[in-house]
Amino acid sequence: MKAPFLLLSVLLPFSWIMAQQADEAPAVLPGRILTASGHPADEAFFPMAVWLQDPRNAPRYQAAGINLYVGLWKGPTEPQLETLTKTGMPVICDQSATGLAHRSNPIIAAWMHGDEPDNAQALPGGKGYGPPILPEAIVQDYTRLREADPSRPVLLNLGQGVAFDNYIGRGVRRNHPEDYASYLQGCDIASFDIYPVVHQSQEVSGKLEFVARGVERLTQWTEGKKPVWNCIECTDIDGIGRKATPAQVRSEIWMALIRGSRGLIYFVHQFKPVFKESALLSDPEMLTAVTAINRQIKELAPFLNGPSLPDALTTVSSAAGSPVIAVLKESRGTTCVFAVNLTPEPTTAAFTLKNATATRARVLEESRQLEVADRTFKDSFAPYAVHLYRLE
Repeated sequence: MKAPFLLLSVLLPFSWIMAQQADEAPAVLPGRILTASGHPADEAFFPMAVWLQDPRNAPRYQAAGINLYVGLWKGPTEPQLETLTKTGMPVICDQSATGLAHRSNPIIAAWMHGDEPDNAQALPGGKGYGPPILPEAIVQDYTRLREADPSRPVLLNLGQGVAFDNYIGRGVRRNHPEDYASYLQGCDIASFDIYPVVHQSQEVSGKLEFVARGVERLTQWTEGKKPVWNCIECTDIDGIGRKATPAQVRSEIWMALIRGSRGLIYFVHQFKPVFKESALLSDPEMLTAVTAINRQIKELAPFLNGPSLPDALTTVSSAAGSPVIAVLKESRGTTCVFAVNLTPEPTTAAFTLKNATATRARVLEESRQLEVADRTFKDSFAPYAVHLYRLE
């Protein structure tokens, strides 16, 4: 994290409290947005967070569709929690003495580990970097956090090594992806960050698909048993004159969602040439785009929070090496297909439905529709393009 979503009109609330499994912690408590296992307490809620922001800006973020803070600078402090409580902005924060003193306050949605323990750790006195924190230490810390408060989930945010094996920032554990399955035993919610547009390695730079890859790998390493979240770039983080466009942000978000991400954390800092903690708020174009994306995700939350139907849809791309990934989702009798081109090359995709009896696919927010013939419809995709369909 440190640096280097179609419009449906009806949202019907639904409480899928995680008392499905006898060995899980208590069902969600009043006022909580997350269950003890890290899933939304209501299908109409989809986590859209910002990383390490001043609580005073919570109303401005709420206006942009942000519904969660992750991390508090040198906190949580009493004034920070008081401000967030008054604003109604939930937070995931450190389990400090102050945090535990507010255990009864539902504004605290979850606890968190320190950020990116899988990266090389700074040595005291600025004497370089040592190895990453060992996975077993993260598991021990997780046990301590859950013993102190079994009613809240624990978030673990990992670094870009999740998606990029050759990341130099892992130090002596560079090219050791086998570490991650062990790290993930120490959390309820698994997250990671990688920012392809501003990335300075040619192996990653501009390759948005690394976002999808990281989500896919976390899902595999957790065997699909834990919610997976991911971080999203939206600023010129290092002041190098390069940042994601609104279209690229939308592409990164939807490839993550289609791969199974169940929560987004916007990284909104800029470090150079001057430090801006809330750079998104001073970027009208990006703020407008992020607000629209968040509104879209909120409207589609019942679909995104529900299970995917992998055997109900087949996707074939016309261009070799230009995969289009797609997922079919159902909610309250409505079926949607969400799709994104994972490459910088244009292609045409054919979507074949196994069981659906639709005659057309309405392309959401594009004012067009496609004919479904023999259970198949086709559409063209520009580089990294996103298309979202409602079957009718």
